[in-house]
Amino acid sequence: VEGKVPAKYSEVLLGVTKASLSTDSFLSAASFQHTIKVLSHAAIAGDQDPLFGLKENVIIGKLIPAGSGFTHGRFSETEDGKLESIVHMDDYPSLTPEE
Repeated sequence: VEGKVPAKYSEVLLGVTKASLSTDSFLSAASFQHTIKVLSHAAIAGDQDPLFGLKENVIIGKLIPAGSGFTHGRFSETEDGKLESIVHMDDYPSLTPEE
């Protein structure tokens, strides 16, 4: 189509286990397999989960990022065509236990 840029992709075939553990979300990865290993590694590394996916938001009981819960503009495209997150963890209040 004139004036449009075709979508870019690269084929990657992963098994179910590898695919589930290859996510940026340690909560999502821990919910599938190797829970203790994944959570221990995340705790030692001081990781923060960006909570971009459906599964991790369901796990913590937050509105899922789909439908009315979806926030537009979470990512921007850089000059080289890669997506970059424009949402920063500082933009979210700390998760505190309900009293």
